[in-house]
Amino acid sequence: LLGASMNVNMDSATEIFLKLLFLLSVHHRHTAVAGNKYNCDGQLVSALPQSSFSSSSELSSSHSPGFARLNRREGAGGWSPLVSNKYQWLQIDLGERTEITAVATQGGYGSSDWVTSYLLMFSDSGRNWKQYRQEESIWAFPGNTNADSVVYYKLQHSIKARFLRFVPLDWNPNGRIGMRIEVYGCTYRSEVVGFDGKSCLIYTLNKKLINALKDVISLKFKTMQSDGILLHREGQNGDHITLELTKGKLSLLINLGDTKTHPSNAQINITLGSLLDDQHWHSVLIEHFNNQVNFTVDKHTHHFHAKGEFSYLDLDYELSFGGIPVPGKSGTLSHRNFHGCFENIYYNGVNIIDLARRH
Repeated sequence: LLGASMNVNMDSATEIFLKLLFLLSVHHRHTAVAGNKYNCDGQLVSALPQSSFSSSSELSSSHSPGFARLNRREGAGGWSPLVSNKYQWLQIDLGERTEITAVATQGGYGSSDWVTSYLLMFSDSGRNWKQYRQEESIWAFPGNTNADSVVYYKLQHSIKARFLRFVPLDWNPNGRIGMRIEVYGCTYRSEVVGFDGKSCLIYTLNKKLINALKDVISLKFKTMQSDGILLHREGQNGDHITLELTKGKLSLLINLGDTKTHPSNAQINITLGSLLDDQHWHSVLIEHFNNQVNFTVDKHTHHFHAKGEFSYLDLDYELSFGGIPVPGKSGTLSHRNFHGCFENIYYNGVNIIDLARRH
């Protein structure tokens, strides 16, 4: 737990310092990496203990979920549930949040039991589940046409989760549900900061190192609260940029406070996403190049070209994450601080949470 109003001198090469206001808890997970973004295809299931496997039911002890490893023949040669219907599932616990890039399935060894299509669900907690989506809809994965051939599927976008659940949709009509599985990926490097609704993290930049024509901010967030300030930056004349969660939607507000200097297009407000207070991770990317702004929430991007006035935004060199440090600075905002978690905050390539962790 790090205290209030802490000024930290950083590496002289960057001359960046951090201030933490109110109470800020930083949780850091830095584990050995089994792969990286260019080689994230290691087998994740084969070495897991039996206790990492669970299921909705099992036909017998020899059909238990622990026998569901790809190409293995122990027990009856795979998992089968007590009853073959669409309410069954096979679950694995990877032990920690992991990046998953591909999956593979087989049927039960030497049997008539295989799954022809299935859904994939994922979770950080094992309680709150989300379905894998592709092409804007819940994705039904192609399964098997016999018991022993392996069907490998490379995910269009990777999943970051600890728990995976395979949900059979269809199976061989002359047999029953039977599965052996493998999951591919690597350990996910994650740095997380938690906010309690009364805290914020302030990042102050060296003016000499600022490129006024380019700003890139990326982060992930997770919350059960429908409202809260994620990001705020303000200038002396009332100009400000605010990223705010309102009723489960994210709004990016760009306000040119001095309407005399900027008589037209004084405010830009873009809203993306919905139901973002579902306790799942959501990604945010804000890119500002000259007058072009790209605002991305998860995989949905809004591109817009601001008018000429936008290039005159008078912003100080301070970014506030999780709230507005001085209540009442930007009159129309709700001022409710964020309550939840941020993960992997980057500003122009600088790892903000890592700097805080290293004081």
